[in-house]
Amino acid sequence: MFKKISDALKWIGSHFLGLLFVLIVLMVIIPNNDGAIDNSNLQEIELKGPIISSDEILKQIDDAKNNEKIKGILFSISSPGGAVAPSIDISYAIRDLSLTKPVLAYGGDVMASGGYYSAIYANKIMANPGSLVGSIGVIMEGANIDPLLKKVGIETQIVKQGAYKEVGTMSREWTPQEKKELETLTKDTYDLFVKDVTMARKLNIANMKNYADAHVYSASRAKSVGLIDLIGTKQQAKKEIEKMANVKEAKWKEKDKVDKFFDKLSSETASKISSYIFGLKAVL
Repeated sequence: MFKKISDALKWIGSHFLGLLFVLIVLMVIIPNNDGAIDNSNLQEIELKGPIISSDEILKQIDDAKNNEKIKGILFSISSPGGAVAPSIDISYAIRDLSLTKPVLAYGGDVMASGGYYSAIYANKIMANPGSLVGSIGVIMEGANIDPLLKKVGIETQIVKQGAYKEVGTMSREWTPQEKKELETLTKDTYDLFVKDVTMARKLNIANMKNYADAHVYSASRAKSVGLIDLIGTKQQAKKEIEKMANVKEAKWKEKDKVDKFFDKLSSETASKISSYIFGLKAVL
């Protein structure tokens, strides 16, 4: 008996990828509802984890914008930030969406840096009482592996044209001129970030030290400096967008089974990864 169980376990182990493929195929071919009509009038769009690409979120935003049945969007955010361009892509897409349909951005455990940038143009922003909000700042970093290279006896050889072509190299310490160049770049990005936040949230630029400067706030402090409008739970956020959308009976759009499956996989993977290497990029 134990041998049969052992053999079965070995077979499952050796055919795991095949079984996973079959499972995905079945999820694709099995319909969610046989001929069911989608009467959804509210939709939740989720932004989770570090922002590396904006493609999937932009597709969801575009679909919601073009779906006449959808009257309101709950934009749920649980992100510490990420790459600059995708964060701006999402932020401006939410701005366009909010002009046609009410959008409530909701901050979960963290809505910081690029995660907060993504939310600023929503019609209202709500955060969980335990959420971390803000971190309006920009960082750029890179390793200096010169000591390691010397220890193992490796020397680099470089041919370049352009004084700043080697900016951000890992093979040696950056020169003062290179650091100044990178500081100029991060300053440009920071100024854009602060400008957008100030305009979107109707804040006074003279008080930017109170709401920017990479401060990370609790939800209550974020509300006091004008970064968010409301504090509440996810259920309260759903009730709020129902009111904003003026729907008599809330019918939330169901996620596709395959999307749910891959969302679960991606969220579990993200929870196991403590840091992401963006290379030499400005990061929000």
